[in-house]
Amino acid sequence: MEVIRLEQIEKIYSDNGVPVHALRGIDLRISQGEFTVIAGPSGSGKTTLLNVMGALDTPTEGTVFLENEDISEKSRAEISAFRLEKLGFVFQAFNLIPVLTAMENIEFAMMLLGIEEKHRRDRAREIMSELGIEELAGKRPNEMSGGQQQRVAVARAIVNNPSIILADEPTANLDSDTGANLLDLMEKMNRDHNLTFIFSSHDRQVIDRAHRLIRLTDGRIESDEQVKQ
Repeated sequence: MEVIRLEQIEKIYSDNGVPVHALRGIDLRISQGEFTVIAGPSGSGKTTLLNVMGALDTPTEGTVFLENEDISEKSRAEISAFRLEKLGFVFQAFNLIPVLTAMENIEFAMMLLGIEEKHRRDRAREIMSELGIEELAGKRPNEMSGGQQQRVAVARAIVNNPSIILADEPTANLDSDTGANLLDLMEKMNRDHNLTFIFSSHDRQVIDRAHRLIRLTDGRIESDEQVKQ
């Protein structure tokens, strides 16, 4: 099943009145269950492309379809609800809420959907158990290592059973061993739950794990190949 379709995506920013082309004529389709890495040097447009896929940014031109729904036809409130229900996000800076415990951070996305407290707590415990982070339940971000924070961020991303996880440089702030463990975890979630993972990264460790590798140069797709089954 196709979960993302981009048609002729252009993204132009203004830098002191000078137009900057971040994306140029991007056509792309992503199917359910893919483990895809978007690679390229800094400034190639990979984070912009990920943000457009996740409805965090709007293209200057072109159309974004998420699960066959045209995002441009949705209101801002509808897009926010769609992101909460269908998409999970993992960022390089972890983006955990500092004053909340790991358990509360994981529950937060469910709270935004109005899920009752007992169900939130049970689901958070279930996910933490699956990811092997039960001992972090009562800890706040400043009491955790970077790898632990990123695992909590992954738990938060998947707790609402999204169909797509978007990960922007998720290993950037981790040492190589911790990054490898995180990628092991993500590959397991991909296999076990058929979750679609889309990464933007220039980390060789991430690129080497790609099942599908898309390379960007100056906002254009330079190559797109299936490298693993």
